[in-house]
Amino acid sequence: MMRMIDHAKSGGDTLGGVVEVQVSGVPPGLGSYVQWDRKLDARLAMALMSIQAIKGVEVGIGFEVARFPGSQVHDEIFRDAGRLDQGAASAYFRYTNRAGGIEGGMSNGEIIVLRAAMKPIPTLYTPLRSVDIQTHEPFEAVVERSDTCAVSAALVVAEAVVAIEIANAFLEKFGGDSLREIRRNYDGFREQIRNV
Repeated sequence: MMRMIDHAKSGGDTLGGVVEVQVSGVPPGLGSYVQWDRKLDARLAMALMSIQAIKGVEVGIGFEVARFPGSQVHDEIFRDAGRLDQGAASAYFRYTNRAGGIEGGMSNGEIIVLRAAMKPIPTLYTPLRSVDIQTHEPFEAVVERSDTCAVSAALVVAEAVVAIEIANAFLEKFGGDSLREIRRNYDGFREQIRNV
């Protein structure tokens, strides 16, 4: 990565890239399968798309789902009661996680996997052609001081916006007026799904 950035910088160019955020320990059932504005994957995609220069978002295997048949896309469900003794929130699990931890707009208990594609920074040391909006004549864009790549900084922001949305969804499901009440609600939910 550093070599590619150095090479782009020496050529007066900029680079984009893809950041990946994984969230573990998310209980199943966050989000909604009926309300469009509460679907967890939609909320997370909106949060990631709100970051400057992000042009695409994937959940799980993302765009790969369009390239394979359902037998190679969907995650089969298994049950192992022994997982509960190991601290898992549910006895149900999947060997694969192509859905990226979200199915039908809700978390499924697996690791949530999100990727966001960032375009290269548009201010270049090698100026791009443009048009002067007053004279309508062609000209080269102004050369400004510019970073070569902001992908590593975007990852920090991506982690933050994802954390906020996960926390909001958690509080919608388990919220209360105090941490004690939230904890009681969450513990009650875990006990309820433990016996399913």
